[in-house]
Amino acid sequence: MTTPDFIREIRATAGHQLLLLPGVTAIVFDDRGRVLLGRRSDTGLWSVVGGICEPGEQPAETAVREVHEETAVRCVPERVVLVQMLDPITYPNGDVCQFQDITFRCRATGGEARANDHESLEVAWFEPTALPPLEPFALLRIDQAMRDEPTWFEMPAQIPAEVTE
Repeated sequence: MTTPDFIREIRATAGHQLLLLPGVTAIVFDDRGRVLLGRRSDTGLWSVVGGICEPGEQPAETAVREVHEETAVRCVPERVVLVQMLDPITYPNGDVCQFQDITFRCRATGGEARANDHESLEVAWFEPTALPPLEPFALLRIDQAMRDEPTWFEMPAQIPAEVTE
């Protein structure tokens, strides 16, 4: 994933300290029910499409932009399927980030799937029953996008009293 310029500017003064960042994941289906995946250039693994919201950009706009930038596919977000705070990540350079991911189910509306930037080695459509090996992050999001129900995660065992009063 390429680091956006605005984050580089923040890092110039914030150093490596934890940054909370808005992330978006797009689970894109075509008219045949296949899901769009890209094989990442940084890890070589297949994954779903996603990225970081630019300042002032709505999350649904981010989903559309990231899908087109990475895959050349046009899409329309249909609904939010998952909102989740991910665990903090420490990158090799020492930067620490924690992403709040908003996952959208999207419908492809045009374009031919291809690796459209340097972030993907290849891009392809897959039947949901014949997915390549994926990280749990991607599997959870694809599974949730195929459902018509919300996902509920267990609340922490210790909820601060001021939240429950």
